[in-house]
Amino acid sequence: MIDTKEHKILLFDGVCNLCNSAVNFVIKLDNKDVFRFTALQEEPGKSYLTKYNIDPKNIDSIVLIENGKAYVKSSAALRTAKYLGGAWPLLYVFIIVPAFIRDVVYDYIAKNRYKWYGKKDSCMIPTPELKAKFL
Repeated sequence: MIDTKEHKILLFDGVCNLCNSAVNFVIKLDNKDVFRFTALQEEPGKSYLTKYNIDPKNIDSIVLIENGKAYVKSSAALRTAKYLGGAWPLLYVFIIVPAFIRDVVYDYIAKNRYKWYGKKDSCMIPTPELKAKFL
C-alpha cells in the first residue's frame, strides 16, 4: 500500500464502462499527479477494502482513500473533483448537501450503470504510459 498523504487512491469498478470512462477523465484532468488507481476487483483494491472495513458485496461505488480515510459514493466523487483541473473543483460546494440526499442520485446512477453503459468481461489494462498511475 502506498502513502495516502502523497497520493489519493481511487478504487473503481474495473468492469464498468462508466467507471473506466470516469477514471480516464480523472487521469486527463489530474494535472498535479494526485491520484493512483486500482480496480475493486484487483488485489490492491481488495486490500484497501479490507483495511478500511468496506464489504465488497455492499459497494457499487467508487472509493477514495485520502489521508488515511475512505470516502464512498458522492463524497468520493466530490472530493475527487476538488483536485481536478479546470472548473471541476467548483462542484465541491455540493459537499454541504447532506450525504443521504446526494447519495440518492449517486445510487440511482450506480444501480443502472451496467444497463446504460455496459460492462466488460475483465478489468481494464492500462496503457504503458499510464501504468505508473495504477497500483
